[in-house]
Amino acid sequence: MAKRRPRGDGGISFDHRGACTDSDRHRHCPGRWRGEVTLTFTSDGKRDRRRVTGRTKSEVLDKLRALQADLDMGITPKTGYSAYTVRQAAEDWLKEGLDDRAAKTIKKNENVLGPILKTIGSKKLRELTAADVRQALSKMAASYSSATVTMGHNALTRAIRHAESRDLVGRNVATLVATPKGQTGRPSKSLTLKQAAALLRAAGDDRPELELPPGLMDHRRPAALMYTYIVLSLTTGLRTEEIRALRWDHVDLKGNPEASPPTPPHVSVWRSVRGHGDTKTEKSRRSLELPQVAVEAVQDLLEQQADERLAAGVRWQDNDLVFTTATGTALDAANVRKMFRAVCRSAQIGEHWTPRELRHSFVSVMSEQGMAVEEIARLVGHSSSRTTEIVYRHELRPVIRSGAEIMNKVFKAS
Repeated sequence: MAKRRPRGDGGISFDHRGACTDSDRHRHCPGRWRGEVTLTFTSDGKRDRRRVTGRTKSEVLDKLRALQADLDMGITPKTGYSAYTVRQAAEDWLKEGLDDRAAKTIKKNENVLGPILKTIGSKKLRELTAADVRQALSKMAASYSSATVTMGHNALTRAIRHAESRDLVGRNVATLVATPKGQTGRPSKSLTLKQAAALLRAAGDDRPELELPPGLMDHRRPAALMYTYIVLSLTTGLRTEEIRALRWDHVDLKGNPEASPPTPPHVSVWRSVRGHGDTKTEKSRRSLELPQVAVEAVQDLLEQQADERLAAGVRWQDNDLVFTTATGTALDAANVRKMFRAVCRSAQIGEHWTPRELRHSFVSVMSEQGMAVEEIARLVGHSSSRTTEIVYRHELRPVIRSGAEIMNKVFKAS
C-alpha cells in the first residue's frame, strides 16, 4: 500500500485535454498543469484537497507555495477561495457582517463601496495589493468628498477583515493605505436673523400660492406644518431625526410652576428615527425648555392635528407623533426637505438650504449671544464640546475676552 502524503504536501501533474505529444515535459500538449494540496482526511478516509491550475509548471509551483504559506500561518482556505473576488467579499460582508445594523446603514455602506468596486471589484482578493487599493481610493477621491472617501475606505477594510475571519485571505492590504483627501464638500451654513425672520414669515403665512413639489398635497397644510417644524428646530437646536420622532407624550406645553424647582414647558428628547429608536449618543437624551414662540406654535399644531384626526376618520393611524402626514403617519425625510425648500423659495432666501442647517443657525445665535461652547454642547446633545467646536467651528464667533481683561487689570495696577 502506497504511503499517503502528509497534510499540506503538494503534488503536480499535467491534465491532458487531448493526445499527449511530449510525455517528458508536455510542452505542446493540450491541457493545463494542476497542483493539489491535501489538507486532511475525512472520517471515511478520503482526502480533503485544495487544487490550483496554471498554463505552466512554474506558475502552478508558485501558487502551491502561496497556498502552503497560508497553511503555515494557520489559514485553511475553503473550496473556491482562489477565485474569490473583492466584489464577492464586499457582498458577503454586507449580507453577513452587518446583520444587526439598520437597512439604511447597510445601504449607505453599499453606496460608498460602489465607486471602489468599479475599479477593483473583479480583482481576486488573494491577489489584491495595497497599490490596487490606493489606486481605487485615489480615483474615488477625484469625484467624491473626503468624508465619503473615508467611509468607503473603512467599508472596504471591514469587508476584507470579514474575509480574513473566514480564512479567505491572509492579510488585509486595505489597512496599509492612507485615505486620500477627496473633494471639498458643501459646508453647512447658518441663517442670519433677517433670513430666519423671512423664513418664519413665509412658513407662518399659509398662502395658496406656495409652490409645492408634486406628491405632497396629501400632507397637512405644508406651510403651517413647516412653521412649527422650523420654529422648533430654530429655537431648540433639535436634530431633524429627533424632531420627526418626537411624540406628544414627550411634550409638556404647560410645565409645573408649583413644583420645586418649577418645571417650565419643555420637550424630552429621548427618541430618534434611527434603527432602534435611540438618540445618536447617550448625551443626546435631554430635556429642553421651550421658548414661548415654540410653545404657541406647537399648541396650534396640536389643535390642527385634532381636526385632521376627525377629518381622516378610520384612515387615521395613531402613532402619537407630533409631526405627521394628514393621516397620522410619520414624515419622510425627503418630503421634509422638499417642503422646507418650498418655504425657502417663498421666503426668497434661495433653495440651497437644508433642514439640518436650522440646527447650525441655533448654534450660531447662541454663540453670538455669548453663550459658552460647553453649554451649547449640552443644548444640542453633543458628547463633548470638542464635537461642537469641530462641526460648528464657523458658527462659534464670540471673542474670548477673559485673558485680556485680566492682563489689563494686572498691567494697569503695575
